[in-house]
Amino acid sequence: MAWVVALVLFAEALGIAALNWFLGIVVDRQDMSLAGLDPHMMSVSSKAGGIVFGLYFALCGLVALLVAVRDRAPAGFGRVVLISAAVVHGLLGAFVWGLVGWTAFLFMVVVLGLVVLLLMTYDGRPGESAGTAPEGGTGGDGTPLTPPAAPTAP
Repeated sequence: MAWVVALVLFAEALGIAALNWFLGIVVDRQDMSLAGLDPHMMSVSSKAGGIVFGLYFALCGLVALLVAVRDRAPAGFGRVVLISAAVVHGLLGAFVWGLVGWTAFLFMVVVLGLVVLLLMTYDGRPGESAGTAPEGGTGGDGTPLTPPAAPTAP
């Protein structure tokens, strides 16, 4: 599942960067100002925003790829990056419902669901539940996790 999340986030990174770059070119070629703003500055801002968001989603895809390769749940900075990706997709989903339409909203919700599913259910160790310890394991202070067997009388 982490492979799918990584693939989707890499595709989204490329798509968002390309879309913003295209919008920057459109604004530059129209040579019209919006409320007195410089068209060249709007074009450069759109392209820069596309690069920044593309790199952000590529970073999120890289974290998901590392989860898939390492076969374990994300932790630390990677977990924070994936949580921020989930929040961003939730917010983008709310915005695109009114601005773009229900298909873009559906895409954002599917990606949000994939990221949350990766965060909540990925364990990476099939056959071993999270609450079990290896045989003969000890706690953090060195004491055995299971009490020793009571001695038997002869």
